[in-house]
Amino acid sequence: MCLVLCCHDQAEQRTCLICGDRATGLHYGIISCEGCKGFFKRSICNKRVYRCNRDRNCEMSRKQRNRCQYCRLLKCLQMGMNRKAIREDGMPGGRNKSIGPVQISDEEIERIMSGQEFKEEASLPDHSWSNNGDSDHSSPGNGVSEGNQPSPASTLSSTRSMEMNGYVAALRDQYMGTPVAQHYQFLPQLFSYAAAQSALLPAQARGLYPQSQTLIAQLVAAEDLAPLSTPMLIEDGYRVTQVELFALLCRLADELLFRQISWVKKLPFFGELSIEDYTCLLSATWQELLLLACLTIYSAQVFGELADVTAKYKPSDDELQGFSEDGMEVMERLIYLFRKIHQLKISNEEYACMKAINFLNQDIRGLSNVSHLEQLNKRYWYVCQDYTEYKYPHQPKRFPEVMMCLPEIRCIAGKLVNVPLEQLPLLFKAVLHSCKSSVSAGADPDN
Repeated sequence: MCLVLCCHDQAEQRTCLICGDRATGLHYGIISCEGCKGFFKRSICNKRVYRCNRDRNCEMSRKQRNRCQYCRLLKCLQMGMNRKAIREDGMPGGRNKSIGPVQISDEEIERIMSGQEFKEEASLPDHSWSNNGDSDHSSPGNGVSEGNQPSPASTLSSTRSMEMNGYVAALRDQYMGTPVAQHYQFLPQLFSYAAAQSALLPAQARGLYPQSQTLIAQLVAAEDLAPLSTPMLIEDGYRVTQVELFALLCRLADELLFRQISWVKKLPFFGELSIEDYTCLLSATWQELLLLACLTIYSAQVFGELADVTAKYKPSDDELQGFSEDGMEVMERLIYLFRKIHQLKISNEEYACMKAINFLNQDIRGLSNVSHLEQLNKRYWYVCQDYTEYKYPHQPKRFPEVMMCLPEIRCIAGKLVNVPLEQLPLLFKAVLHSCKSSVSAGADPDN
């Protein structure tokens, strides 16, 4: 947020037409702040359908804008935000920057707000992210560099993959307006085409490649899948303080980090890289690895026992009023990511592959053997695709959906460092409460 506010003096004097906050420039056709820009992009890209619990006329201000997503999106459209200026590939930056505000009819606004525009797409066979139109096939646009996108899907097995290659080659010049690393540049086209083609082709049963089976078995064997040992039980009626909850979060982070250090030494490729490179990789990715573990293999404890502890923490009015914009964005992203991963029900094998792929990030500065890291990264990318195609033949879009969780995790981990430490207890309380409630009660994600 601080970096965004360092804009031109003229832009700093303007206010957002949506919420009245300080504007950072012209976004999707109108003058707006960074928060409303990101909200509008996520809402349109992810095809979100919101609900208003009042009269669809909620106040929009800097402090109130996060309380009703329906009214916030409605005002974005009414003020002329142009959804056609959003890049279809989901990457940062807009398109057709010369297009200004657009005026659309009330009927068209209603079709967008009700999700009618996405109805035709939703009718295709799909392993959707959620039950409310929150399907996300692109990486988050805010805070994720091109170099942090996953590697390309492999051409391991089927006729579908061969068709993908031909299609991607034909569209090479049509892809993105900004340069990216060569082995990343076809990713969104690849995924969207794979999803469309796979939905039309019957599932083909096949065997798992022997090499894939061996490599996955090695990765799973390196994992410590035992429950977390940090005590998270508390007496009924006890009121947890902010300091106590923060101390518990620190102990959990210590245990999870220790497990990651032990994991590195058990990796099947441990002898192929230098200790310096391993140290560099772990230093850069440990937050992402912890977040991935909490959302997958340890989710039962985190969203069960830990959620029960956070429920006994009662934040003060000052803590609630002082909750930052960065914290609010992290909270929103975490809740949606949890629901995506929860619905996918990621297996231990997929988790082990995701973790290795995320760890083997050749875009980190200071690495000495980048080319070998890239080869290792691709190896486990291919292995994961082979496994998902074999294990889930009737979920043809599963592999890209699983992989696209990784840039979201990286984005969240990057933004989490901007949240003040004293706000972490409240952040975790809000996230865990919302996620646990939606799972246990089958709540609508956008209520």
